[in-house]
Amino acid sequence: MDAKVIVYQRPTLKEGQPKAVKMLARTDRAFFAVQVVNTGGENNLHSHEHVDGFWFVLSGRARFYTTDDELLKECGPLEGVLVPRKFPYWFESCGDEPLEILQFEASDIPFGQPNEDRVDHAPQKAWIELRQRGSLGVAANARHGKRS
Repeated sequence: MDAKVIVYQRPTLKEGQPKAVKMLARTDRAFFAVQVVNTGGENNLHSHEHVDGFWFVLSGRARFYTTDDELLKECGPLEGVLVPRKFPYWFESCGDEPLEILQFEASDIPFGQPNEDRVDHAPQKAWIELRQRGSLGVAANARHGKRS
């Protein structure tokens, strides 16, 4: 594997789009992405069996929660949360501007299909179900390089 030089360009949210994802880099055990999240683009309570995640706010604000909607941390720019594997969490954009957040995830096994190690602890949000059916397009499906 060769080194990869990355030039970041913020993903653009289309009107009504809850979330846009820009994949920055990926290996068989780690990936780096930036998500831009509107209010309403939050995810559901879930965990990953094999993946540790690091979330770092670039702009906007995020609230991270665990089981029973217990607040872990409200993060502003240059603050973040480390989520160890098997730890249930969810987050939401909570500022006056869209959340721009760096996502780094590392796996103890090679990555396979997107989210194959994901365990949902609450029903998925409606927009996530639309994305899985391909209704929200490429930008919302960028995690792990998935294309719609």
